[in-house]
Order: sequence, then C-alpha cells, then structure tokens
Amino acid sequence: MQSVRINELSSHAGATVTVRGWVTHLRSSGKVAFIVMRDGTGILQTVLVKNAVAPETWEHFAKLTQETSLSVTGEVRPDARAPGGFELGIADLSIIGESPLDYPIQPKEHGIDFLLDNRTFWLRSPRQVAIARIRSELEQATHDFFYQRGFLRVDTPILTAAIGERSGLFSTEYFEEGNAYLAQTGQLYGEAAAAAFGKIYTFGPTFRAEKSKTRRHLTEFWMIEPEVAFNDTHDNMKLQEDYLTFMVERVLERRQAELKECERDITKLETVKPPFPRIDYSDAVATLQKKGSKVVWGDDLGAEDEALLVEDYDRPIFVMNYPKEAKAFYMKENPDDPRTVLCDDCLAPEGYGEIIGGSQREDDYDKILHRLREEKLPEEAYSWYLDLRKYGTFPHSGFGLGLERTVAWIVGAQHIRECIAFPRMMHRLRP
Repeated sequence: MQSVRINELSSHAGATVTVRGWVTHLRSSGKVAFIVMRDGTGILQTVLVKNAVAPETWEHFAKLTQETSLSVTGEVRPDARAPGGFELGIADLSIIGESPLDYPIQPKEHGIDFLLDNRTFWLRSPRQVAIARIRSELEQATHDFFYQRGFLRVDTPILTAAIGERSGLFSTEYFEEGNAYLAQTGQLYGEAAAAAFGKIYTFGPTFRAEKSKTRRHLTEFWMIEPEVAFNDTHDNMKLQEDYLTFMVERVLERRQAELKECERDITKLETVKPPFPRIDYSDAVATLQKKGSKVVWGDDLGAEDEALLVEDYDRPIFVMNYPKEAKAFYMKENPDDPRTVLCDDCLAPEGYGEIIGGSQREDDYDKILHRLREEKLPEEAYSWYLDLRKYGTFPHSGFGLGLERTVAWIVGAQHIRECIAFPRMMHRLRP
C-alpha cells in the first residue's frame, strides 16, 4: 500500500493509502472512534467504525495513548470540517511504538522550566511546530534573497584565534597552538572573502559567553552576515531593509497558517515596507531624554531605550553613527564626526529591539591598527586581517542579522528561547 504524508493527501482523494505518524487526540463513542494524528507535515483526523473493521483493529485502537506511533490505512475523503480539508476512513490500524500513560506534556499548563527540561517533547506542540516552520521559511528566504542577487555563500570557521566583539568568549585548548575561541561572528573572515568574491554572505552558529538572562539573549545563536565590496554605509542600510522586507513578505505569502497558530497580528507585519526611518544617534539620545530616559551621549542604547525609540513607528528603524567607544574596533570612523563611526542598528518595532547590527568597515591601515591597540587586542592574531588593508584596501560594508531575534519578532514570541530547537542559555545546557 502506498504510504503518503499528511500534506500530500489532497492528491489522493478517493484513494486508499497508508499514513504513519503519532497520536495527538483520541475520542470514542463505543461504536465510532476518532484518532487525530500528526506526522510532521500536518494534522489528520481519522475515523474508525467498529463494525466495519476486523476485531483486532478495534482492539488496537483501545491500546492507543497520546504520542503512540502508528500506521493507518484507509480511504482519503474530502471533509471541509477536518484539519487540512481531508479525513481518513480507517480500514486497518497497527501500532508501531507504544507510549506510556505518563507522557510528560499533558493538555494543561506547564511551567517554562518544565517545558525546557522536556524540550524534546515540547517541540511536538502545534505552536512550536509553527515557529520552527517559520524559522525554516526565513532560512530558505535568506538563501533565495542572496542567491538571486549574485552573492556567494562562504562558510567561516567556528574555531578562531581572533575575536570580533568585546563580549565574553568561550575558549578551548587547540593542540600546540594555545587557546582557540568559539566564533562570535564570521564577519572578519567574511571581509577577506568579500575581497575575493565581491559579494558574500555567511550563515552559521555564533557564540557569546555573556552572563545575560534577558529574553533577547542566547549563548549559541545563528547569524546571517553579508559583506559587500565597495558598499558604503548607505548601501548597507538599503541592503538591510530590502532583505528584511523580503523575509517578512515571504512569511506572509507562505506561512499564514503558522502565523495564525502563533496568534500573530499580521497587520503589524504588513506595514513593513521600505524605506525604514533613519535616526542619527545624537538625535536618538535627545529624543530619549525627552521621553524620560537617563541615557547620555556616549552610552550604548539598552533594551528599554530601543523600545522607547520605536514606539512611534510601525516598521523597523535605523539608528546610525554611534560613538566610537560604544562599538567594535573594525567600524569606520565617521569623516563628519570623528567621535562616531559609520554604523547602524536596525531596531524592530513592538519593542523587539536590535535585530541587525551593521557598519562600514575601517579600510585605513593605520586607523584600524590604532583601534586594535586601543582595545589591547593581540596584533599577531589579526595580522591577516590587517593585511586586507595593506594589499589593495577597499571600502566595504556588512551586517549581522540574529536569526532567533528576527524569528521572535515575526512570530510575536516573548522570548527567543522558543525560536531555536534546543536553546543554550546561561543556565541551560540540556537537553
């Protein structure tokens, strides 16, 4: 018998097929039973009539429990009331894997720590499935966006001797070479690749050993980092808004059911259109002070400040030209105000804060060497990076988008721990 996935049933109306999956709900009147099952592609309602099947088939039904894995065979019937618009009239049923009655996640309220301890099972719930599908759609949209625009994907090292940010590092011994660090960013290598290929992007895991417990932080997360030769800071922001708009439009086009499952107000996403407002850092500080913030010029902006800034906007905004001391060593000095650098943070609306950090890179050898020394970073570890400014230096720009933060904003999640299959946080390494 032909085995099909639930999302393929529309092509098999009237045919007899086999579907394999897991039980989510059971209901019986004594003569007619209903099994709702899932297989990872969708939800299927099946109907079992006692006097229409063999006695052993009805006996198999009596042994079913939540999350039992099973195989059912029967006729595919259109039914507008059923999930997906089709149901299956069961002719045969067999149990593949039993599930004890003490399945950890029951249809009741559970605390977040309990759910995270049982993340392997929590992943099976409808909302978590919807978030995972939206994340996957955003990943595919990322590849499509950059491929259509002639970018080359470059995979950069996870183990590195050079750091990109000031935040904490995870280190490990690396044979006879001393300490290696888990990459905080693929950017530095992306800059080298941009000199070779012109337009590139990286897509991979990054690691920050920050002792942070906020809803916006993970210790392991995924970043998309394009780098473009000869792009200045304005080109960079244009690429960011085009990319974000592309991703939001893709989800609105293809993942309406998942957004509904997440109870997302899609009108908040439908307003995401370019251009995004651009605000100079100095103006942002003045605005925040008028709103009651205690921020002063020179401070980096915290989550509360970012939320205050975006409350008057219905789409992401750019905050540009931060003070040099608040940003990384590789950002280009602003020729109009040497106290600042040519950078931007892209802040999502609805209080979700920074989802992209970008900048034009410093292409002057002496200036970047001076910044390295100011930061007391080891010049030897960055010798290859300095060489990019020695042999054919060029203006270039890039940015890093945090995938989990972007997913959280698009689905309306309150914490990014739901936006990756197995979150790693300060006090969570399992499962």
